[in-house]
Amino acid sequence: MQSSTNSTVNRSTHDSSRSKSNTPALRVIPLGGLHEIGKNTCVFEYGDELMLVDAGLAFPSDGMHGVNVVMPDTTFLKENQRRIKGMIVTHGHEDHIGGISHHLKHFNIPIIYGPRLAMSMLRGKMEEAGVSDRTTIQTVNPRDVVKVGQHFSVEFIRNTHSICDSFSLAVTTPVGTIIFTGDFKFDHMPVDGEQFDIERMVHYGEKGVLCMFSDSTNAEVPGFCPSEKTIYPSLEKHIAEAKERVILTTFASSVHRVTMILELAMKHGRKVGLLGRSMINVIAKARDIGYMKCPDDLFVPIKQIRDLPDRETLLLMTGSQGEPLAALSRISRGEHQHVRLKTTDTVIFSASPIPGNTISVVNTIDRLMKLGAKVVYGKGENIHVSGHGFQEDQKLMLALAKPKFFVPVHGEHRMLVCHGKSAQTMGVPKDNILIIENGDVVELTPNSIQKGDPVKAGVELLDNSRNGIVDARVLKERQQLAGDGVVTVLAPISTDGKMVAPPRVNLRGVVTTAEPRKMSMWTEREISWVLENRWKQLSRQTGPNNFEVDWIGVQREIENGLSRRMRRELQVEPLILCLVQPAPSGTRAYIPKITEEQNFSNRNRNNNNFHKKSNNNNDPNSSNNPQNTQKSPKVSQKPSAETATEDSFEGRTRRRRSAVTS
Repeated sequence: MQSSTNSTVNRSTHDSSRSKSNTPALRVIPLGGLHEIGKNTCVFEYGDELMLVDAGLAFPSDGMHGVNVVMPDTTFLKENQRRIKGMIVTHGHEDHIGGISHHLKHFNIPIIYGPRLAMSMLRGKMEEAGVSDRTTIQTVNPRDVVKVGQHFSVEFIRNTHSICDSFSLAVTTPVGTIIFTGDFKFDHMPVDGEQFDIERMVHYGEKGVLCMFSDSTNAEVPGFCPSEKTIYPSLEKHIAEAKERVILTTFASSVHRVTMILELAMKHGRKVGLLGRSMINVIAKARDIGYMKCPDDLFVPIKQIRDLPDRETLLLMTGSQGEPLAALSRISRGEHQHVRLKTTDTVIFSASPIPGNTISVVNTIDRLMKLGAKVVYGKGENIHVSGHGFQEDQKLMLALAKPKFFVPVHGEHRMLVCHGKSAQTMGVPKDNILIIENGDVVELTPNSIQKGDPVKAGVELLDNSRNGIVDARVLKERQQLAGDGVVTVLAPISTDGKMVAPPRVNLRGVVTTAEPRKMSMWTEREISWVLENRWKQLSRQTGPNNFEVDWIGVQREIENGLSRRMRRELQVEPLILCLVQPAPSGTRAYIPKITEEQNFSNRNRNNNNFHKKSNNNNDPNSSNNPQNTQKSPKVSQKPSAETATEDSFEGRTRRRRSAVTS
């Protein structure tokens, strides 16, 4: 039965439509996942219809203070939301489904098709975000074909990855068939026994594939990626050798890995305590669907497992990437409510750091070792294997699909380039390969591939609430706070533009050799300069004693001036926060110290010049001596740069750019 979006599910395969000479180009637009790891999001566009493939998130880098997750910029989708006909999900990892519930707050998606485990996890995310009514979810099985809009037919082809229910896609369009591999490797001994459906990939290869978009994550690694089962003996060895409690961390969404760990816990007589919301949720969903089969009494609530002997317990938790709020990270800092690390514990890291997380992971390992625990980690221990294919896996995929054109995706730039070279070795001409960036548009016709005009792409940074957007200004301010501290200024100013009291300056986290007296002097100078040179632009007299003042503009001018001063004089760039305290017009003006000192300095300078002139009249070498008039050079009467900087305001108007006009 067709829905209003012309989306149907069939169990049969289909023939690709014949392309016509006047057929418009198919446009494929990645909004995330290129030149990076994470936030995989792609758009297929044909005519007036859009189809989305995945919508993931990424984790913040160290400089993104207070940012919880990173999303792709979806301006293009918001502007074209009426054209969206549906979404296809390849599998249930966060970097492919983690952004969907957030996007549904901003635009509707008529229907979402995806595998059972991914859709089960997505339902929970949508309920938590309160967007369950913004779309319809439809689960699919291997070899199901769905119709999205009038122009897209998608067959789900079973592949093997580090999570159950992972699919590659065969997208039939008016211009030809597109293979979108999703994340994959060729695992010939999958934990769940579900083999890669090579037969269907061969079918499309023989039929003719116009273009393939393929996972490039491990394009630099030679050989084939090992099977997930190859790490089973090493995991068993470390669990069996542990004399006391075992603490094990891995990706919660690595269902195959978690299944093996639970099996080993049962085999060696250990009860399992779960820590981390994502770990608890994924295991619950996988057990409900039947992808994990283990008795209920294997699991013991974390509050009760403390009562069992350590040699009979295994704690399975999140935190393999050193996330600050994850369970293992809090344990390493001694901040977890229920678990304290013991010197007899064995901690196993069954994961490798995602690029960008290495420092966080290493710091977590160091803290655990300092507390006396035995920590098992690293490639040499053979306790982790990737879910992404190596070079030979990628070449095998190319050999099966035999694409006419090729676009490497899902990886950093060097990975894309390396994958492109592998495609050339498999017979794809160099001119038929495109290396693109997020926002680039791939235009495909039956006989050509080229870049079109790009669309807006970038990132959206979400704070810990996952609701507030951390824009560039906020992020810069947080970086300034972390890097150079903050300076706060309280400036009492009357509505008729007079400084009525000395400003109060407070420094927090600022490393500087400047004395408080000098900081106060600089602040008085900046306030005086603003009042003398910008006040007319920032205020308007509306009555005899009434004034309208742009206090925000005044604050910004003072902040900008003081920021320039500190950058020039001290080579620091703290965050400057100015708060103006308005006073009634007519309030007695305060005479800044700089003015008093300048007057005193000028009097001293005049006296010194007078004495020098008198003395020079008797000096045969003096230029003031009439006998030496012709020999004396012309001396400028302008103050030196140092004097002008410290004792005068001359030249400031021309050098300084106003925040009002900029």
